[in-house]
Amino acid sequence: MYIGAYNACLADKPLTEALDILAGFGLNSVEINSGGFLPPIHLPVDELRTSEDARQQYLGEFASRGLTLTALNCNGNPLYPREGFPHAADLIASIELAAQLGVKRVVTMSGTPGVDASSTVPAWNPLPWWSPFLDVRDHQWEVAVPFWKDIQARAANADVKVAVEMHPGNIVFNPSTMHRLAEQIDATHVGAEMDPSHLFWQGIDPVLALKDLGSLVYCSAAKDTRINEAARINGVLDDRFTRVAEGQPGYLPLGGGTTLAGWPSNPSWDFVAIGKGHDVPFWTEFLRALQEIDPDIPCNIEHEDVELDQLAGLRLAAENMLAAEAAL
Repeated sequence: MYIGAYNACLADKPLTEALDILAGFGLNSVEINSGGFLPPIHLPVDELRTSEDARQQYLGEFASRGLTLTALNCNGNPLYPREGFPHAADLIASIELAAQLGVKRVVTMSGTPGVDASSTVPAWNPLPWWSPFLDVRDHQWEVAVPFWKDIQARAANADVKVAVEMHPGNIVFNPSTMHRLAEQIDATHVGAEMDPSHLFWQGIDPVLALKDLGSLVYCSAAKDTRINEAARINGVLDDRFTRVAEGQPGYLPLGGGTTLAGWPSNPSWDFVAIGKGHDVPFWTEFLRALQEIDPDIPCNIEHEDVELDQLAGLRLAAENMLAAEAAL
């Protein structure tokens, strides 16, 4: 099985050092950022697009360490309702580059349009209990389906699977919306990336979600979530996020003039390293459910635990994921 890591948390290190770290932890898979929210860290896009020798040399850096480049990651909002916003073009370019590299998966998000044709900012609309919200939902899917039909065609032509992370803030955020997208675009090359962290805090059991989605799942993230005491007061739909100014701790540009919001000081939930939210037996069952879908499916650690530094968090996650794999 492919157990690896997403490279974003090692962005401050050169590619060779990052790969040495991941191989040293006993991992065998790597997911590399290719655009979207983050720049193409560790991916010399122009050089790789134009030179077969460069592509072979690049892939050789992975192979020489017993690693496989299993996916490119282009998470972002490809449906952002502003002309010229870069994430859609980044996704298309990522599919093309993946095909050139022989990488069979591109991870992304479904995106979110605005509330109507005049909108210039996206709006998440997860609970359309009132008819105006149904109007918003109808508009958003009318925007999404043609775009994703085009992505489906491009992915099929390139023989690359596009894996959509079911992420709140996007029109696809749970299994039912993933099924809706797949059905409306007649998907053969657009499916799901299973990131359990965003399902945990919605109250979704990721193992049951895997069984529900079945062959629609193309790859997976290994990322844990801890539900905190504050959830008993504010629930999991906790909106106490803040703006972070340039120069302040936590400031992170996310493309197109957007930035990451600041986390609440006592949040309802936190992203934590594997094992701090759910124990190794859970992750064994999770890997077993993945293997039932595809024995070669990659599961890549995404480290976003602010309580642990990059190496301590990766090490803990790797140890627990490898223990879970050994218990299969």
